[in-house]
Amino acid sequence: MGAIFNDELKRLRGHFMEMGIDASEQIYQATKAFTEHDPALANQVLTTDNKINDEEVSLEKEALKLMALQQPVASDFRKIISILKASSDIERLGDYATHIARAAINLSDREHNEQIEGQIEKMMLIVREMLERVLDAYAQTNEQAAYEVANEDLRVDMIYVQQQQAILTALAKAGGNVKTYSDYLAVIRYLERSGDHIVNLAEWIIYIGSGKLVELNPGKADPTMVERKLKEQ
Repeated sequence: MGAIFNDELKRLRGHFMEMGIDASEQIYQATKAFTEHDPALANQVLTTDNKINDEEVSLEKEALKLMALQQPVASDFRKIISILKASSDIERLGDYATHIARAAINLSDREHNEQIEGQIEKMMLIVREMLERVLDAYAQTNEQAAYEVANEDLRVDMIYVQQQQAILTALAKAGGNVKTYSDYLAVIRYLERSGDHIVNLAEWIIYIGSGKLVELNPGKADPTMVERKLKEQ
């Protein structure tokens, strides 16, 4: 392909990376607002609610224009298609950050469970590290790093299962404090699903390099893995 195409593809990839970095920051700020009971910070996250959505729309327009005008060869076509597909996963991460921020506003004036919130923060840190690592892997088309990031999702799934049970146990003892624990259940679910979407991003890296669509989510590949790992602890 010519220099014009390469420049446009480089610009497209750069915009995708910016979108991923924005999503990482939103997840961090939203979860921080939730665990630190900071409605002001949660509202700041909500004010940027449309930013990632707008970035996805812009990426889609750029990608479609690039394919229409430059008619890329197969390997370059895969790079563009992967951006189109992966940007949808990034957009979902932004949605989850928004949901967590709204839960933070609801939670701010209620009783809290510090132990559960500590585990929620731990989940968030793993998810954010996974996202940052998968973006680095994307920038280098590093398939080995993509596999390693995908395997990290098992840690997220294990915390999710443990905390789901812990929340339900605490809820049974909490009497009327149902809304707090309902929000805890929702937030750990948002973070668990965030991990799944990051695994999707890892799968698109493999697609760029090999042209193959692979299933990298360890929980999907082996539904009993989480339960077995928990029993081994």
